[in-house]
Amino acid sequence: MTTIELLQKTRAARAGIANAGAEEKNALLLAMAESLQAHCADILAANAEDMAAARGHITEVMLDRLRLDENRIAAMADGIRDTVKLPDHTGRVLSEVVRPNGIVIDKVQVPLGFVAIIYESRPNVTSDAAALAIKSGNVCMLRSGKEAFRSARAIVTALKAGIEKAGGNGDIVNIVEDTSHASAQELMTANGLVDLLIPRGGAGLIRACVENATVPCIETGTGICHVYVDRDADLQKALAIIVNAKTSRPSVCNAEEVCLVHRDIAEQFLPQLKKALVEDRQAAGLAPVELRLDPAAAKIIDGTAAGARDFDTEFLDYILAVGVADSLDAAIAHIAAHSTHHSDCIVTEDAAAAKKFTELVDSAAVYVNVSTRFTDGGEFGLGCEMGISTQKLHARGPMGLDELSTYKYVIRGDGQVR
Repeated sequence: MTTIELLQKTRAARAGIANAGAEEKNALLLAMAESLQAHCADILAANAEDMAAARGHITEVMLDRLRLDENRIAAMADGIRDTVKLPDHTGRVLSEVVRPNGIVIDKVQVPLGFVAIIYESRPNVTSDAAALAIKSGNVCMLRSGKEAFRSARAIVTALKAGIEKAGGNGDIVNIVEDTSHASAQELMTANGLVDLLIPRGGAGLIRACVENATVPCIETGTGICHVYVDRDADLQKALAIIVNAKTSRPSVCNAEEVCLVHRDIAEQFLPQLKKALVEDRQAAGLAPVELRLDPAAAKIIDGTAAGARDFDTEFLDYILAVGVADSLDAAIAHIAAHSTHHSDCIVTEDAAAAKKFTELVDSAAVYVNVSTRFTDGGEFGLGCEMGISTQKLHARGPMGLDELSTYKYVIRGDGQVR
């Protein structure tokens, strides 16, 4: 089946979910979660093939993104179950206006219709995207990168089996069989079929979709996330935040890529930072973080001299660009020049500094004394997420059920004419 034929088949299944009530959708989701775990052995076998094919071609950090085990599959199933617990906003009246002539105008939340997502080497995106699409009343087309395709196909097979066991139409979720650039282009230009395209991956994928899509497209994902340590920071708090933001999962978009330190505390703090990220990790048998230092930081601690692009790079690895800022204003200006508007943090005990930072840093998520790793649909109470939007129109930040919806106006009257 060609990609266009598969798109048409998925679109045709829309009636089977668009009019479904909350109980029916939740029954489908619970069956999907159960089927996902029931097919665990098949999914792990497919994932082992993906891992074997990818080993030696992608970094160890990216291999970890690709790897599945029983616990990760159980977590994926739990993510679907968490979606069941969320309120169903489909059909919610967002506002109501009664006009002087008696016309009643309701603004009603409705599904977008057909959501397509192109993603790379994270198999868990498969179940997250399908769950959110179904809960919000949409059909869903998935297009995995080649590194994760076997895993993603096995996951979709399990999800479709669950849907059909619960009496639903399995075609409300499908996966593109072709992982070539041609299939991606077909999704980007599937006008009249796809209502929203969401790219979830690296800068190259996102740029290709934004530049080439003729269907509506959400810009997501690329995260050059900053942590700025202010002169009035609690330094132990700052260390804990940075260690978590950089090392807990360096391959994800909400991981810290840049650390800025106020000049007044740089000589005190930077040696502590190096100890925590380099020396302590080496002593514990963990991968040390390579520190790429601007000239001011390099005068205080040893590391690699930062290159011309290091403060504009999403490393997705155990690498951190480190710079010294002369002031809060300088840090805010640096972030404005280099941020991808994903997640940026200030560590400070100064309420005025925190207020200024949150008001002037123009990112989807702005943190005060909290790790950037919390920019996540589950952590934001959305169940799971379709992606993290770094643009401003329609959706911004983690995309959950409401971001997969639109609205229509329903007007009721009693024969009024204009």
